[in-house]
Amino acid sequence: MTDGRPRTPLKGGAPAVGASGEVLFEFVTRGGFVRCAAIDGATGVEVVVVGPTNASQEHLKLIAVRKLRLRLAAE
Repeated sequence: MTDGRPRTPLKGGAPAVGASGEVLFEFVTRGGFVRCAAIDGATGVEVVVVGPTNASQEHLKLIAVRKLRLRLAAE
């Protein structure tokens, strides 16, 4: 976060993503699927996950953040 508060670890005790800890999300529904894009605010790296329309946004966010962490760790 950029407001001076400490970053809260996500489920599992893992640190927040990227240097700024800011992650932007975009949700697009097409037919029976939802596309969730997670974008790291500091680097602009983007990952995408796709799930069914009955999946909660929180669950898709969790999966997308995990994927984003893996992508950033690989770079």
